[in-house]
Amino acid sequence: MKYKFLMIAAAAMLASCSGENTDTEEAVSGQEDSASAEMAATPKLFADVPEGAQAMSLLGKPLYPREPSQALLDNLAAAKADYDADPMNADNIIWYGRRVAYTGDYRRAIEIFTEGIQKFPEDARMYRHRGHRYISIRELDRAVADYEMAEKLIQGTEDKIEPDGAPNPQGIFLTSTHSNIYYHLGLSYYLKQDYEKALAAFQAGQDLGLNDDNIVSTAHWIYMILRRLGRDEEAQASVANIHKDMTIIENMSYHNLTLMYKGDIPPEDLVNIDPNDPSGAAVAYGVANWFLYNGDEERAYDLMERFMETDSWSAFGFIAAEVDLSLR
Repeated sequence: MKYKFLMIAAAAMLASCSGENTDTEEAVSGQEDSASAEMAATPKLFADVPEGAQAMSLLGKPLYPREPSQALLDNLAAAKADYDADPMNADNIIWYGRRVAYTGDYRRAIEIFTEGIQKFPEDARMYRHRGHRYISIRELDRAVADYEMAEKLIQGTEDKIEPDGAPNPQGIFLTSTHSNIYYHLGLSYYLKQDYEKALAAFQAGQDLGLNDDNIVSTAHWIYMILRRLGRDEEAQASVANIHKDMTIIENMSYHNLTLMYKGDIPPEDLVNIDPNDPSGAAVAYGVANWFLYNGDEERAYDLMERFMETDSWSAFGFIAAEVDLSLR
């Protein structure tokens, strides 16, 4: 009898242990399924690229960053120290992300601005800066989405001057949060060949009337868009207020292009400019575009293809030329 009781007790204990193990396994399995579902529901921030690359060009070429200067690394270290001291400060997040981007690590910058969006979802600046770096890595749909959100968030808000990461010699800040959002929104639409929306965005930015630098930079894109749309008379009218004696502090390249559009500077004077920096890239693309919509496609595409041989792949003019060549 005693033996039978012990057998029954042992069986009950085994059954109990078996039930506990089953419950534990089911709980662990449930946690794994939940984690997998959460990971699947969280969208990737950017597309995969070869190791060491920041992006794939629209022509299928991996794009690698330049080696950053010591000055850029020193500025990054200072911004990182500020961020580490107070990671809930919006300005610290923005400058940390901007300084990371200046070293050429656009993907890491996107991660930092994404953190900023999670912490400050109503701060348009987070979308403004992340969208810029989505343009840099050719994630154009994501750039458009970020700038459309930024535009919504600034409605009814006070515009503020945006400090430059690399101030001009005069130390004068020339852009604002609103002007940068409209400018980059217009650029994002332009790169997607949505010219009507691009035109509206650049016109909204120009209407802010910040300064002559703002007028010539937006006039450049407005003129090109109108020419692309076949609205040549409107294009010419859009640069009627451009003149040689404007007070230009930074955007000399755009000023020269708009003077070329007016006929005050021949394109031959600009065609040999070095496109290895952002301002030169802007001119190179503007001149190539000039040839394109004036019927000299061979010269236009030749200039764009030579442009692709430079390493200024993050410049807006380079990306715009890349778009044109990818659609050729």
